Amino acid sequence: MAPTARSFARRSLLTGTAALTGAALLGGTAHAAGTPKPAWPDQFPLPDGFQPEGITIGGKPFAYFGSLANGDIYRANLATGRGSVVSKGLGAGHPTVGLKIGQGRLFLAGGVSGEIRTVDLRSGAIEKVYATGGTFVNDVILTPGAAWFTDSFKAQLYRVALGKHGEPGALTTLPLSGDWVQGDDFTANGIERTPDGRALLVVNCFADGGTLMRVDPRTGAATAVDLGGAKLPNGDGMLLLGRTFYVVQQAQNAIDVFRLNAAGTKGTAITRITDPRFRIPTTVAAWGDRLYLPNARFDVEQPTPDTDYDAVAVPRV
Repeated sequence: MAPTARSFARRSLLTGTAALTGAALLGGTAHAAGTPKPAWPDQFPLPDGFQPEGITIGGKPFAYFGSLANGDIYRANLATGRGSVVSKGLGAGHPTVGLKIGQGRLFLAGGVSGEIRTVDLRSGAIEKVYATGGTFVNDVILTPGAAWFTDSFKAQLYRVALGKHGEPGALTTLPLSGDWVQGDDFTANGIERTPDGRALLVVNCFADGGTLMRVDPRTGAATAVDLGGAKLPNGDGMLLLGRTFYVVQQAQNAIDVFRLNAAGTKGTAITRITDPRFRIPTTVAAWGDRLYLPNARFDVEQPTPDTDYDAVAVPRV
């Protein structure tokens, strides 16, 4: 899923929580008793020319989007759909692809820059920039003690150690082995955790027409997950809520939904979510009973500063 012929990618530990209420929390206006509150929008604009790819939502009803154009971070209030840029990126050549929020900071996958960046959530300042030496740092998931990143053109994951309060530490590389098959082109995409938290799940867009791999975080050994014959050739961002597993198939304008076993070794297809408002969505995050997705519009070969973008919400399964 990229603004080039290749597809940029991504996905996410994006967790759904009960929706907060109250005008003070939502930044809205108080309403008299008995007056219906306005419905939260199920579609809202993102800045023209922004080129969104990743999305993350934390413990408050705000969605954070990363820009492929310059690495900026845009925050939208889910109650109103309004937002603004809260962190400036490093400019062209330093995109933000996948991103996750955790313990007061954002963890950003830097795509073609080969960078991993962290951003202070309160100030919007870039805290750290790691040079991985990789080719395309795509997506990120947070686990206790580590942030894990995929590389779409190398058979390896990147691990950033996290301290007691989530502070980023040393960067290490984990080679992938076992069932992992590295293609000549774009291969690894989204990343998640298994329901039992003991392993990682990574989309391999190349192997056997698109496969979900279960990766041992200690050894890097990958095992193909049994999805009952389902393929993930366009698998991008992923979201695990309990054992319900959502995979965005971006070029297909769809979200495939599976029920996973605890170990993440087997999944059963539940349904496919489609919507006429989808314009090549890439990643997914949850708030309350909704899923939120940015429309990356990768069908636009050469985006301009005037190209329009938006985010849409659909019901959870």
